[in-house]
Amino acid sequence: MDVKLVDKMAAICPITVSTQTIPHSNPRQSMMKIFFTALLAPILVASAKDATSPATASSTPASGNTSSVKDPSLADLVIKPAANNPMMFDQAELTVKPGQKVKLTFDNPIQPNAPGLPHNWVLVKPGKEAVVGNAALAMAADPKAMQKHYIPASADGSPHADILAHTTLSQPGSKAEVEFTAPAEAGDYPYICTFPGHFLLMKGILHVK
Repeated sequence: MDVKLVDKMAAICPITVSTQTIPHSNPRQSMMKIFFTALLAPILVASAKDATSPATASSTPASGNTSSVKDPSLADLVIKPAANNPMMFDQAELTVKPGQKVKLTFDNPIQPNAPGLPHNWVLVKPGKEAVVGNAALAMAADPKAMQKHYIPASADGSPHADILAHTTLSQPGSKAEVEFTAPAEAGDYPYICTFPGHFLLMKGILHVK
């Protein structure tokens, strides 16, 4: 047996086995010592081996965040209320290509020293910003107007015929996104906020060229 292993056994559970002649006066006690020594020996050997073996910790490598590769053909746009006037967009002009896939994020952050207002972003056909804006204004009498995000609807319940794309209504401190395909025909397409009264100031032009 390995000397180091024996030392480990002794450290774990020291047992002294007498080398003296077992007196005939107490044979039962001597037999009990021999019995327990034989019984514990295998356990001590196993414990000593465990003590001399290095511990191995099992770990699952964390999967890193793999950044997705952006589609170069996608126009990724972000727009928000202007810092100096939350009733205007921070960008009065945006540009995309005809038929291009577009992802637009409307970010409505909480601005210090400015009232938080709900907004949306609505792209309309050329020359139709007032038509859609007034239709949204008329929704103020509708108790479900907020649930409808102040998006005017046609008689069949679908978005107004002059609306090309739109986000939902974004409350202060939130964002709204919309994905759409830019018009195939080049031109200047107005975008507005249709929350009642906002479209008069909160507007811009999407250049498709």
